[in-house]
Amino acid sequence: MENRGRLTHLFVTVFLSNFSELMVSPAIPDVTLSAVCPGKDECSPAIYLTGFQQAIAGIGSVIMMPLIGNLSDAYGRKNMMAIPLLLSIIPLVVLAWKRTLTFFYAYYAIKTFTAMVTQGGVACLALAYLADNVSEGKRISAFGVLSGVTSAAYVGGTLAARLLSTAQIFQVAAILSMVAAIYMGVFLKETTRGDDVLEQPILKVTEGDEDSCKASKKIEVIRKIPSPRDIYRLLKSSITFSLAACVTFFNSLAEAGLQSCLLYFLKARFQFKKDQFADVLLIAYIGATISNMLLMPTLGPIIGEETLLSLGLFAGFLNMFFDSIAWAPWVPYASASMGVFLFLSSPNLRSIVSKQVGPNEQGLAQGCILGMTAFANVISPLIYSPLSALFLSEDAPFHFQGFSILCVGLAWLAGFFLSIMIPLLSRNKSSNGDSVVEA
Repeated sequence: MENRGRLTHLFVTVFLSNFSELMVSPAIPDVTLSAVCPGKDECSPAIYLTGFQQAIAGIGSVIMMPLIGNLSDAYGRKNMMAIPLLLSIIPLVVLAWKRTLTFFYAYYAIKTFTAMVTQGGVACLALAYLADNVSEGKRISAFGVLSGVTSAAYVGGTLAARLLSTAQIFQVAAILSMVAAIYMGVFLKETTRGDDVLEQPILKVTEGDEDSCKASKKIEVIRKIPSPRDIYRLLKSSITFSLAACVTFFNSLAEAGLQSCLLYFLKARFQFKKDQFADVLLIAYIGATISNMLLMPTLGPIIGEETLLSLGLFAGFLNMFFDSIAWAPWVPYASASMGVFLFLSSPNLRSIVSKQVGPNEQGLAQGCILGMTAFANVISPLIYSPLSALFLSEDAPFHFQGFSILCVGLAWLAGFFLSIMIPLLSRNKSSNGDSVVEA
């Protein structure tokens, strides 16, 4: 019962945080275009600015996600979760105040640097917190509920963006982000894990002479900072973990490409504005809520995370394929309905990863996977932003405005083929292990 209360407070915190973050997404393209290219529907500088922001934030996240996850193993999920929650407030307050060119660039600079921590920080710590409080056999259902809560926040935030004016969107988002931080600080209880991780460190290091209490504390902090060798050792700890990391990369590559390209493509192709963007996202997130709250908990224990993962990745490819050849404004709305399956990928990946490590390594493991996501966020804009800008311009080598969207789908297709190998290689390893034991 105590764990159920803890998870309820965790879900509320995640809901409020994602609600405030996602309700501004449909408005950002309009705000960016109004500031950078006033009165235009096509704007290459806006696409490059978005891509540059994703790349810089991704580079920082590659370092910060494993660090935050590993430090949370030592100093608590709740303590570390306060950092991304508080940082997420600042850029929203800037645009809530004004949306002139000066304020937009102030927002852009602040958001670029804070996103190094906020982009995945809450998700990383929430996943580790969940793994601390849920037994291994029930994690697929719990991870599905967490993803369902996130998707419900997306639905609520997108619907709010549909109903509110641009000025009101950022004001409400800033207030909700403050409420999320306060709620977490007041109600969320620190998780407890059987062993004292400060006394039993995950990553073994050489013990040095500790002459004083201060020196001991400094050494302990340094000990909890994962080195690239530690992360590489974790990624190579099992075939399943390695394949899950590769699938995560391609899945995140596609998700980041979708984020940087789709809304600008729809604006150039069908002159979509904030309300149309919100409608498309709303359809996708309603489907995601249904799949994560219902399909994962019911089908997951029956057919397994690997099957649901492959289903989600292939649905992503089909979604992008139909969007890339969209011949009428209703096609993006229809393809968005595949969100019922598309959003199954990430939670099933997290569930698979959580079962590959022990209770005192959940933060580091989830941080490493989100670090892989951040690395994909660095690569993605370098690929998709130039492609999108080129094929939406008049200088395209051939007329296919949706070419960059199709390439996003190909990343999901690559992840799909890799995901098929996870159960096959895992079974082969188990069979080989049994053979050795029998011999």
